[in-house]
Amino acid sequence: MRRNQLGLILAALLLPALAWAFTSAKQELAQALRNVPDMKRGAQLYRQCAACHGPDGAGTKDGNNPRIAGQHVAVLVKQLVDYRHNRRWDIHMEHYAGKDLLADAQSLKDVSAYIHRLEPAAPPGRGGGELASHGANVYGRLCESCHGESALGNRQKMVPRIAGQHYDYLMRQIYDGADGRRPNFSPVHIRLFGRLDRRDIVGLSDYLSRLEPGQHGTGTVALAQ
Repeated sequence: MRRNQLGLILAALLLPALAWAFTSAKQELAQALRNVPDMKRGAQLYRQCAACHGPDGAGTKDGNNPRIAGQHVAVLVKQLVDYRHNRRWDIHMEHYAGKDLLADAQSLKDVSAYIHRLEPAAPPGRGGGELASHGANVYGRLCESCHGESALGNRQKMVPRIAGQHYDYLMRQIYDGADGRRPNFSPVHIRLFGRLDRRDIVGLSDYLSRLEPGQHGTGTVALAQ
């Protein structure tokens, strides 16, 4: 009984703080999206990101750093806000997205707009290819309705472009989502990931890594061999 009462007391104390954090994150996101980007300042801010993501935003094939070049501006802003407000976890990104380096909502918009204009020179890391066709079927059944036929996402709805992402990065995000290590994934995503077996995850990640998006994340895609 005492343990239950203590739990209720702690919940009552934490709820206002959580509600404030959620409101604060929403306000910062809304403000950043309204701002007009300064591309020159965005280029300067990106210098601190290039150490991990590369000067062209290509990331690393081992999946530790995603390809961010060409991603929708709104998606990039949303992820940075989530790192700032404990909605997504990564010790390095929590530092780089923090207010010591990105001081305000304007900074978030500036750097995101600059990243959107980048074009990676090298292809992404890919899987072995054996399950790519199976992954295409999985994508068509479970993912296409939101991310689009070509996996280019939706800028207005803040649905990310996932075509041409690194195979190992995609694999890790799916497992992190299923295991509760990415709190900014929706309950729909978490339930969906929980339905996938390893064959599904390998195939889906490989298929998506082989899709080649058009310039700046628009246009048609081709399945790379």
